[in-house]
Amino acid sequence: MLHFRTEGYNGCAVKYSPFFDNRLAVASSSNFGLVGNGRLYILELTPNGIVPTKWFTTQDSLYDMAWSEMHENQVLTASGDGSIKLFDIGLNDYPIQNWKEHNREVFSVGWNLVAKDRFCSSSWDGTVRVWSPHRPHSIATLPTHSCTYSAAFAPHSPDLVSCVTSDSYLRLFDLRLPASASNHLALQIPIHAAPVSPIPGRPGVPPAACAPSEALTHDWNKYRPSIVATAGVDRTIRTFDIRAPQQGPQCVMTGHEYAVRKVAWSPHLSNVLLSASYDMTCRAWSDQTAPGAVGDVDNMRAGPAPVMGMEMGRMGRHTEFVTGVDWCLFGSEGWCASVGWDESLYVWDVRAVMG
Repeated sequence: MLHFRTEGYNGCAVKYSPFFDNRLAVASSSNFGLVGNGRLYILELTPNGIVPTKWFTTQDSLYDMAWSEMHENQVLTASGDGSIKLFDIGLNDYPIQNWKEHNREVFSVGWNLVAKDRFCSSSWDGTVRVWSPHRPHSIATLPTHSCTYSAAFAPHSPDLVSCVTSDSYLRLFDLRLPASASNHLALQIPIHAAPVSPIPGRPGVPPAACAPSEALTHDWNKYRPSIVATAGVDRTIRTFDIRAPQQGPQCVMTGHEYAVRKVAWSPHLSNVLLSASYDMTCRAWSDQTAPGAVGDVDNMRAGPAPVMGMEMGRMGRHTEFVTGVDWCLFGSEGWCASVGWDESLYVWDVRAVMG
């Protein structure tokens, strides 16, 4: 396990480079993101440990970042002042692009993995916006009317944008739809609602709903294009199949003692995901589907009750809230990185903590 200290700055997000197996970026903030500067670290894994090769200090907190899918040296940042900045690590000091249309904190940014000339952002101002690095203004504004903590393009489609919000909804926007009155909204799944299907043996009686709570994070499965995982303040991870939103969650994973801040599906295995939580742990989970399930294989559960996922192991080195986790895309499956409010970045092997 490797360790690097982001001294004076509390980690908020970490991402592996999609181009290099030894390069990481960390978005961080002073004073736990409440007030003060932010810093973007560019780090490399070397035989001598984790070495900082570059950093950029910003005037406001940084809550998230995303590597460009077009240029190996460019990184997007999401800032507390409502701005999005694009940095080039080959240049000094200043961002090469700056966008500011959000009215409040930008809490997430995500690059399109298919149409690589687009990215999206989400903000506490109740909107998701779609951008091009080649344009000075946003391409589309997608209103959610609620504080939006996480937004992402679907990894299998250039036109699908998803987000989760403080009103406990998973929303799906299709940019191919006419804007009209719906503003591209294609699907809206209440995360804590009861499924429509009745309880066995009790016709017409649906399972009870859960009390709504803020959804903080979500991620698309890399192998099953219709599966999305969500998590948040209620400490529960749920997976949904967008082909059957009325069924409710397909799988439920419980065990975290405080809010779940980040979930990330494995890029190597279709049934494994990682979570980072305010309980100071990172945990590996299985959603109990077949490990080799890919594509449009029908993994929808049979019956109204969701499958209970299984915790496969946990990492407890952090001594404060864990806010970010990401998988390495290269080499043997299992390597990942995590950051937290303890000013610490850890690079570790998930296989080493599995039971």
